[in-house]
Amino acid sequence: MDDEYQDPALVENHKGGAGGAADDPGEWSRTGDPEERSRTGGPGEWSRTGGPGERSRTEDPAERARQVCLRLLTLAPRTRAQLADALRKRGIPDDTADEVLSRFEDVGLIDDAAFARAWVESRHYSRGLAGRALSAELKQRGVAADEIRAAIDERLGPDAEVSAARQLIDRKLESTRGLPPEQRTRRLAGMLARKGYPAGLAFRVIREALGAEGDLAIPEDEPVFDEADSDTE
Repeated sequence: MDDEYQDPALVENHKGGAGGAADDPGEWSRTGDPEERSRTGGPGEWSRTGGPGERSRTEDPAERARQVCLRLLTLAPRTRAQLADALRKRGIPDDTADEVLSRFEDVGLIDDAAFARAWVESRHYSRGLAGRALSAELKQRGVAADEIRAAIDERLGPDAEVSAARQLIDRKLESTRGLPPEQRTRRLAGMLARKGYPAGLAFRVIREALGAEGDLAIPEDEPVFDEADSDTE
């Protein structure tokens, strides 16, 4: 077999030297310039990276937990509950995880209240979600009820949901033109319901929008969710 494709672990075992690959899980790399090896036909030399001290540190549960948390937080903000779940799945003991996560909270790397505020602002203005839907999403991510309520109260003013509902209806109206008023109402109400808007608010905004178009045959009952309408936003 060509030297370029030999497994260094097999080479080490074949040599029978002390401290073979089975005893030392460090990584191997070939030294020497690739062009030089190609020109001379030489295989170059293999060297092992990650000494025993480095490998023992990564085997420490607390160090592993810190590395996992830092990697995940680099990708995107996470709540404490999300990180705890990730550590649990990786076999980190709960007491070790609690200690590491508390330290991350102390230095501000984990902040569920700030996470909730940013989530509410982003999801409301980008997707038009109402407080009910936002609350459900944050609860699913492990944010405490009082922090959820505070974030929604702070980021959504008293008229924010009404304004957002009107904008959503304005964007959806065109696709419902030509349908009977009852069907239009159900479709519009279904879209708002999926985004967490209360039925009373939805019905009021829908009546305003259809009335402004001169579509006066609006049902008096509150709208219901129209499952036939596939709103995949």
